[in-house]
This record gives sequence, C-alpha cells and structure tokens, in this order.
Amino acid sequence: MGYGSGELIIRSYNAQNDRVRVEGLESICEVGPADKPFLFTDTLGDPICRIKNSPIYNMLVAELGGQLVGVIQGTIKLVTLHKPPKNVAKVGYILGLRVAPAYRRHGIGSRLVTKLEEWFVACDVDYTYMATEKDNEASYKLFVNKLGYVKFRTPAILVNPVNHHRSSQISSNFKLTKLKIEEAESLYRKYLSSTEFFPIDIGNILRNKLSLGTWVSYPKGETWGKVPTSWAMLSVWNSGELFKLRLGNVPISCFMYTKSSQLIQKFLPCFKLPSIPDFFNPFGFYFIYGVYGEGPLYGKLVKSLCNFVHNMASSKPKDCKVIVTEIGGNDTRSKLHIPHRKSMSCSEDLWCIKSLKNEDRKSVHKLTTMPPTRALFVDPREV
Repeated sequence: MGYGSGELIIRSYNAQNDRVRVEGLESICEVGPADKPFLFTDTLGDPICRIKNSPIYNMLVAELGGQLVGVIQGTIKLVTLHKPPKNVAKVGYILGLRVAPAYRRHGIGSRLVTKLEEWFVACDVDYTYMATEKDNEASYKLFVNKLGYVKFRTPAILVNPVNHHRSSQISSNFKLTKLKIEEAESLYRKYLSSTEFFPIDIGNILRNKLSLGTWVSYPKGETWGKVPTSWAMLSVWNSGELFKLRLGNVPISCFMYTKSSQLIQKFLPCFKLPSIPDFFNPFGFYFIYGVYGEGPLYGKLVKSLCNFVHNMASSKPKDCKVIVTEIGGNDTRSKLHIPHRKSMSCSEDLWCIKSLKNEDRKSVHKLTTMPPTRALFVDPREV
C-alpha cells in the first residue's frame, strides 16, 4: 500500500531516540470507542513499562517520512494450554497497538501486527493472542476479519472504586493470613497449574517488587496447617507503580456530579452518600490476580479478602482509585462475591487467539470449542 509520505519503516524501539515521540503518540491516542468515555495511559516516562516485567518482550515502532506514526508491543512466555502431549505452550501476547489518528485506515496497524508475528515466529512461539473490548469494532475487524484470529475466551473485568473515607467490613468469623512467597507458589502450582494460561514462571511474578503479597482467608477456629473446610486466596499487584490512567471524553454533567459528590462526602459525611472517585486526574490501581478457593464458604471468604485489599488501598496515597479483578467469564461463583461496581466493569472482555504453526491449526479449533475451565489465570504483567 502506498502511504504518500514515503516508505513505511517498522523497526525495534530505541529508548534514546524514540521515548519522547512515543509518549507524544500515546497522548493523542485514546483507548476505547470514540463515542464513549475512554482511558488515556500515562507511562510515567517509560513507554515499555507495561512489558518490561515479562520474560521476553519487544516493542516495534512505525515511521513514515521521518515521523513516528504507530507502535505495538509484545511479550513471550510459557503457559499451561491444553495442547497435548505436554499441555504447555509458548505464547505471544499483543498489546499497546497505537496508530496516530491522521494515519489510520492505511494498513499501518496490520503491518505492525504482522511484523510482531514475524518476531514471534522467530522465537518459536506456538500461539499469539490479544485482548480487546467486545464492542471495539475496529480491533475486532483487524484481528478477526483480516488477520485470522478467532474468539477464544470472554473473561469478566470487575472494577471496584476505592473509598478513601470509609473502610470495608471484614467478618470477624474469618482469619486472614499473608503467605510466604514459597507457600504461595506451592499453592498456585498445586491448584491452578492446570488452568488456562497459568504462567510457568509463577515464582517470578510472586517475587516481583510490584506483587504486594498473597493472602488466604479461612474460618476462625481452624488452622492453615491443615487444609480448612473452606478457604480462599488471592494476590495483589500494584499496577499504579508502572503507569497511571485518566478518563477522557466524559460529559460535563458527569464531571460536575463527581465533584459535588466529593464535596458532600468531605463536608457532610453524615449523609453517607457514595463518593465517586476523581478519574479526571491521573490515577493508579491495584490488580487482584490468582483468585481461587474451595468449600461452601468460599464466596464469603473471597469477599472478605477483597474487602481487606480495599482497606489496604484506601490507606495508601490517594492516587490509587480502583481495584481491578479479571476472572474467567464462566466463574460466576467468584463474580457474585467479588465487590465491584457494575457500571464501571466489563462483563465480557474478548480474548482472541491464532496459531503460528501449521501443525497447531487444528488445535486452535479444539481450544476455541472446548468448554473453558472455571478458573482463568490472568498474568498481572500483561494488564
């Protein structure tokens, strides 16, 4: 395809030469449908912040006539995937695809994806996958209709705003314990190693400085040394240390309502009206991952853990505005009990997958048609 301004050049990102230009591109690229509120990403001066904690990563930039017009990022890791005989696959994750608004609909996005796939192939990747909003038509048309990706899973993204003026209640009938990293890794390998997309290097995730810890909850009167009759566990990742978010394209009425609710909460707390967090300034968030548990009290126990995380976030600097949890789309048991605000959450995110090896083409069909496991491990490094 001709671009009018010269040859399109796609190459690896160079921090010294490209950092400022990539930040400029990010600032003009919204994430989400143009007719709805969307998120701006503030990478805090480090464009590769979202991928640099992954085992292998790469960022490509597209130049046209000396101007940077597009970027894309990718990561590679080993995960559990039902791919006989070993049920382990090397997967490449695509994220951060951005094309400058003035240069869209010229095939630059597809060229960036194709180049990244070529890097995946050179690294012997089995499958590549991406995540997008189910109503993001442009992304769906590019990946599914044009590039051969197929719908794989539809996880739910649950968002709970942090109230810095009020603590969440934690039942006195339950005990909460923070696990040592070795204990947490052992538990995850025992109970979640067979779930889809479980990362083989789970220990590296748990030892990362952004992972704030792993907690378990179980009934008082029982001991953790013996497996309790009911228990729940989760881990917390501090995404706000890597990058910030800011809401854009919001109606002025919503902005005014937010500000007024915050004033009422501050000066008239006796009314106990729910305060809406300020999402118009850059904010951080905690990401809950590795949610699992067993027993008849699991729902109440996981809710108790989530309330504990909320209180932990509310005691920190006020730029931590939300707690995000992503779970398998059919994990209704967890969804019922994880606190979240429906209006801020996404009941169906969309994961699409593609085989990069001819011998695996048939296995993709099996992967996309077989019933998903209840639990889905979402890697916090890819949020």
